[in-house]
Amino acid sequence: MQLSEEGHSVVIIDKNRDAFRRLTRYHGKTLLGSGFDRDILFQAEASQADSLAAVTSGDNTNIMCARIARDNYHIKNVVARIYDPQRAEVYMKLGIPTVATSLWTTQQVKRWLIPSDDSVEWTDGSSSLHLVERILPDHLAGRPMSQFNVGEHIRIVGLVRGGHGRVDVEGLFAQEDDTLEFLTTSQGLEDLRALLDEPAP
Repeated sequence: MQLSEEGHSVVIIDKNRDAFRRLTRYHGKTLLGSGFDRDILFQAEASQADSLAAVTSGDNTNIMCARIARDNYHIKNVVARIYDPQRAEVYMKLGIPTVATSLWTTQQVKRWLIPSDDSVEWTDGSSSLHLVERILPDHLAGRPMSQFNVGEHIRIVGLVRGGHGRVDVEGLFAQEDDTLEFLTTSQGLEDLRALLDEPAP
């Protein structure tokens, strides 16, 4: 519905006709059938699509749809919803972006419970770059943001302060309750841990 309201051309495929009743603000096309059925994909004009999101309740179905979209129809932007976090990691390494909803929610809760948690928010397809979100440890409040850029492996790329995100962090000083966004290499993950655990001077 959001994509449709933004003016994108959208086709929704679902095996359950009743599911379409929930589309209260939708102006696109709906097709009854399977997302990996050739006839249905032909009707959806998959060969002309820019993007595909496979978001059924089944991991196997979503992966099959994503692979067909990418390999057979050469759809550039493909994402699959995956409920099993371990399986999601495997498919990310195969180059299929995945969203493991339950894992993301768990990590968000855990990050507030354990600010020093080592979890990674996002990893690129090569598993060499990582987006890491950390709550600022109290002992680092008052530090210039520039001090969080370390060597060639850690860059601070944004922060959330008072419920508002921003990327213009140059010249700012860290404040209590800031949520910091870092882009790191794999080597930088260990360095980041050391940086945030650094005791107060």
